[in-house]
Amino acid sequence: MMIDKIRGIQPLETLQRTESVAPKSRIPSDSDSISVSAEARELAQEMYLQEVADNTPDVRSDLVAQIKEKIKDPNYINNAVLASTADRIMMSYGL
Repeated sequence: MMIDKIRGIQPLETLQRTESVAPKSRIPSDSDSISVSAEARELAQEMYLQEVADNTPDVRSDLVAQIKEKIKDPNYINNAVLASTADRIMMSYGL
């Protein structure tokens, strides 16, 4: 091994001889600005809504549980409920 060659580097002297650089004058922050186009805002909103839709479950188990409890009651299913359900089904198909 050649350990004696390391003495020639002297890293501390190199650090002590460096001059500090004066900080550059800063530009006032009020001159900086950013503008976002309406199209970019719309795309960002669409992306957010898509993310929410992707993370939302397809089946709302709380509503399913409520309906199952209502159906267990024999008095719940009557002609008015059947007619209302049929109307909603027809409206969902555009009829």
